[in-house]
Formats: sequence, C-alpha cells, structure tokens
Amino acid sequence: MEITPRFFELPQRSFFLFGPRGTGKTTWLRQRMRDALWLNLLDPGEYRETGARPERLRDLVLGAPSGQRDVVIDEVQRVPELLNVVHDLMESGPPKRYVLTGSSARKLRRGGVDLLAGRAVLRTLHPFMAAERPRFELARALVHGLLPLVVSADDPADVLRAYVGLYLEQEVKAEGMVRNVGQFSRFLEAISFSHAAVLNVSAVGREAGANRKTVEGFLEVLEDLLLAFRLGVFTRRGKRRTAMHPKLYLFDAGVFRSLRPSGPLDRPEEIDGAALEGLVAQHLRAWIAYSEADLGLSTWRTRSGVEVDFVVYGPDAFWAVEVKNTARVRPADLRGLRSFLEEYPQARTVLLYRGERRLREGQVLCLPVERWLADLRPGRDLVTEA
Repeated sequence: MEITPRFFELPQRSFFLFGPRGTGKTTWLRQRMRDALWLNLLDPGEYRETGARPERLRDLVLGAPSGQRDVVIDEVQRVPELLNVVHDLMESGPPKRYVLTGSSARKLRRGGVDLLAGRAVLRTLHPFMAAERPRFELARALVHGLLPLVVSADDPADVLRAYVGLYLEQEVKAEGMVRNVGQFSRFLEAISFSHAAVLNVSAVGREAGANRKTVEGFLEVLEDLLLAFRLGVFTRRGKRRTAMHPKLYLFDAGVFRSLRPSGPLDRPEEIDGAALEGLVAQHLRAWIAYSEADLGLSTWRTRSGVEVDFVVYGPDAFWAVEVKNTARVRPADLRGLRSFLEEYPQARTVLLYRGERRLREGQVLCLPVERWLADLRPGRDLVTEA
C-alpha cells in the first residue's frame, strides 16, 4: 500500500504521539519504524496479557536484539500502568527510543500519570493538511474532511457515518466514559450546531436534554478523545472589552458534516461556512504543531459583537485571519479585521475567501482560500509572498 508522505517529523528522542483515531498514527509508524519492537494494545490478546502483567514489557525489551533501538506501544492509554515500566526502563534499562501512541489522554491524566516527567516529548498527528495530498479539492474536503481513514476509503460517506459509532463503542462505551450513551449521542448532534461558533453550554444542554454539569462533562470527554477543541479569546493589552466565551470546533470538517443534521430549514451556505471555518482551524492547528513553533491560536470578539475568526500570536508572528464563505469581498467582510487593526496596528491581517483573485484592501490581504490551504506548509510563513 502506498503511504502518503506527512509533514510530521520523527523526533530523535522518546515521544508521545497523540491524535484521534483514523489520523494514521499506526500506519505511519509501521512504515517508518519497520524494525521496532511493537506492542499493539488494540489487539485483544495483547491487551489482556499486558493489562494483567504490565511488567511483561520489561521482559520483552530486555529480550530484544541489541540493535533494535525503537519500542512502540500503540494506544498506551489502554494500560496506563505501562508508563511506570517505561519510566523505569528509561532510567535503568538499555538505551531505547520509546514511542507511545494514544487517541485519548483521559486515562493517563485521571490516573495521575506524570507522562514520564518530561523524558518524552509530546507530539500530535492531525488529519491531512491540503499540501500533503497529491491533489487537493476544497469542495470534497468540505464534505468528507481530510481524515486519512476517510480519504483512503472507497465510500468516504459510509466511513464517516461509522466513525462516530466506532468511538461510541470502542472508546466512550467500552471505557465507561459516560453513564448514558444515548444521552451522549444526542449531545453529539446538539454540539454540531456549535461548531465554529461561540460555545453556549446552556443552549447545548437544552438541545441534548441534559443539565449544564452533564454537558460540561461530555465536552471534556470530546476534548479528551481529541475530537474537539476550544479557542479562547485573545485579550493581550487590548483597549476594548472583549467577550470571554470560547469558540468550539470539531477536529475535522468531515466529522462535523457527519454529525450536523440538515433539512429543509437548514441553509446549505450556513453549514458550508461552518465547515470552511473549521477546515481552516484544523490547518492552523496542524501548521503550528508541525512547525514546533511557540505560537498560540485564539479568536477575538468584542462585547459589541465585532470579531475575527483566528489570531495567531507568538514571538515572531502576529496574524489576524478572517474566513468568509463568499466569492466576493464586500466592505462588511473587512469590518472585523479593520477593528482589530485599530486595536493592534502591529498585526498582519488576511481574509480567506472563495474567490480566485489575490487582492489587497488597505492593510488587509485577501486570498483565495483553496490556494492558501494548498500552499500552507510547516516551517514557512502563514502567507507566502509569491
């Protein structure tokens, strides 16, 4: 099987590799680490044997050939006690590079695991970036997303429909993360309306038939499973009073579309707009993660309702990014960015839209979003000058 090259760089030292199911962690590692000692905790037999006796890992490592440098433990969160064994091996065992993958950090964090006290770096694998694809099609990505499990499927729509069920059965239900799986399923549908929007926990609770505390718990489960993330509001040295509620995004545009109900009362452009903003969000997160840059990603919104979708801020970067699902740039589309410039004249501003021409409106650079996505690469500036 042909493996699509990824922007993710293999660390030289031991590392955790987190990412939602279907992002290709196992496939990528098996291709890059063909000679590694491998412990697959998704295998029922391996899971039972290792769960009953975690110290078995020491026996395997000590019995491995001296030239076998790498040890991969796939889905380590299923047996958190293994980290104590890994920690001990790092201190007293033969020199190895330990690679510990996971689709959830919940059990590790809840169990008080110290993530090896800094002896292993943390890395994340995201859905494909557009530039990782041999041929990127925006319209297709907005419907099916860029999850490798889905992109490689003969029928991506069927795989997307099964994806949430996979999580409900193999993660949420099997690991006892929630008491009421039916209520959690209703919550997933309700939360899809908050994708790329300000998170209103009370409103989500009303839609899901759950109280605020339950919804907060469900949101924590989603974030622990890496299926969603929140963006806080950028507040550094601003003069205007900003809103405090974060925005919420599901991690992949296709997963959002599979959860979001649609019917005669739903406007297609509204759903497409949320999918487009989410697609940009997931690219910004992957770009920051793979660049290994000291950058923060947030949103900006004043109490009066003026907003900018994304703010990228760090020692060497300060960008405000607005996303519009429109083929023409109208003056109203620039309002948020121009207000941001009044507050932060040091920022560079860009508007991403569905048109085909690169434009400049005052200090705002307007770029075709499909071309921008295809050009975005880790280690390069957010916007190329060419």
